[in-house]
Amino acid sequence: MNTILKQLLFAFILSTSLCGFSQETTSKNTIPNFGFTFEVPHPDFKTDTASELKIVYDVTAKGKNLLELNGFIESAARFINMNVNAGVPAENIKIAIVFHSAAINDILNDETYLEKNPSAKDGNPNTKLISELSDFGAEIIVCGQTAAAANISKDHFLPEVKVALSAMNALVQLQNKGYQLIKF
Repeated sequence: MNTILKQLLFAFILSTSLCGFSQETTSKNTIPNFGFTFEVPHPDFKTDTASELKIVYDVTAKGKNLLELNGFIESAARFINMNVNAGVPAENIKIAIVFHSAAINDILNDETYLEKNPSAKDGNPNTKLISELSDFGAEIIVCGQTAAAANISKDHFLPEVKVALSAMNALVQLQNKGYQLIKF
């Protein structure tokens, strides 16, 4: 092992041990295959485990690598897992994810994804994640305006996807229902 690599490894181990955070990801996840989190023992800012958490994610960017998950989508799984592991009842977590702009690429069905991204030989890497989020109860919503502009019809999307008139309409309506916006 070269000297620089040893120094980086030592610095990482030292920094994680000094701040008191667990280096292990939690193994009991509500979204079992995605959104791994770290345990934070004795946080100073306490998690409110009694409130209903209503979140709408506004996702506009596609994944950086066509062969990997879109990290913005996985953030929803991470939010669910860390809060359930912190004691928030799963039924108190309401998630909606609104896709528009380039992000609609990441909710295409496998066949359409392959047509638009031929190097992705295994199809859409987000398919299983979207399925698990939907199984949890998350709403997966696409902007109808973006879809129409890109000439993509409903049957080109994953089956969990709901088409809205527009992302703007979906975002406003969800916020009117008490959802808090997280923008990516």
